[in-house]
Amino acid sequence: MESEDVKVVPQGSSDHVSQAHESCEGHKTQDQSKEFTGEYEIQVYEGLEVDLHKHNRDCRKNPGHQDFIPVYKFRLTHLPEALRDDLLFDFIKVTADLTVRISVKMTSPNRPQFWPRGDRPFPLYDLRGSETLRSGTGRIWNVKKVVNGVDQFGIPSLVHCWCKKCERNARGGSLWWEVEVDTATHVIYDDIEARSTSVRLFFDQPNSPAVLLDQGSFVGVNIDKDSTLLKYVTCDIELGSRLFALWDRWDGLWSKVCEKYKKTRDDHKLTFIVSHPHGFSKQVSIGQWVEKRPEGNVAYNFQFSYTTCTCPGSSGAPVNILGYSTGWGEHSHSGACDTEDGLNFCGFGYVA
Repeated sequence: MESEDVKVVPQGSSDHVSQAHESCEGHKTQDQSKEFTGEYEIQVYEGLEVDLHKHNRDCRKNPGHQDFIPVYKFRLTHLPEALRDDLLFDFIKVTADLTVRISVKMTSPNRPQFWPRGDRPFPLYDLRGSETLRSGTGRIWNVKKVVNGVDQFGIPSLVHCWCKKCERNARGGSLWWEVEVDTATHVIYDDIEARSTSVRLFFDQPNSPAVLLDQGSFVGVNIDKDSTLLKYVTCDIELGSRLFALWDRWDGLWSKVCEKYKKTRDDHKLTFIVSHPHGFSKQVSIGQWVEKRPEGNVAYNFQFSYTTCTCPGSSGAPVNILGYSTGWGEHSHSGACDTEDGLNFCGFGYVA
């Protein structure tokens, strides 16, 4: 991402993904019962956010970042030729619209030293209690419109908006939107970190205006699946209505795309990710999944490795495996495998 304007190498032929997959065929000898491990891809800044230019310039994983496509430059021709479908293209675009950059200013003193299974070190354990800035990626998973304390499904909520503006005015409006965001547990571990988190929306270009949600609460965590759910709130009518419409559009397209590609999912193996590498503006990457590993004896929970390009800052980005249906706790990007094949991996998630 040179000066935030990436030189795009077109990936518009089926050969691009096929060759990448063939290069990984020789790496399927690992024990299928073990989960993928490696270096987690949170972007940690030594100082302020301006350091992101330094991290981007000095990136050793993907020098030049040629396999990232800026979202505003993403076109149908970037997809493999056999998958150049308007429905899929629209789904990728609305997924990008709901992708957010996550900034965290606090590392919880409660972070564990190890993951629940085995003796793998849990990320940022050595930064417990510090205010070191870091960034990752997340995705808006649900948007609820609340009117007079009742959401669109008739479920009671709070009576008044609880955004920072309403708190300062000591009174909340009767119309607001609750915005749920999912990310990886190693990005946001608990409520201490959630309270020190902000999400930036619509960061599509280097000069995009800063649209932030910074009044967040901690909803829940599944550390086994490396998945965390947060909730934010806004009473900005224009913003809330826009997010509500985007979420509704994503929900409709998701079911159609899953159904259309379910029968061929193990043939094309397409995997796409939208993320904020190094905290920069939104990028799309296209690849294939290579291995699928079960979570012990748990039915329908799997972890994937893939050729899809990522960098520090991509942690927590939703990993979209075409034709596999997922719900909350979907596969969030984790990091780079600790093998020589150059593959990346996600956390466990439900598939059907």
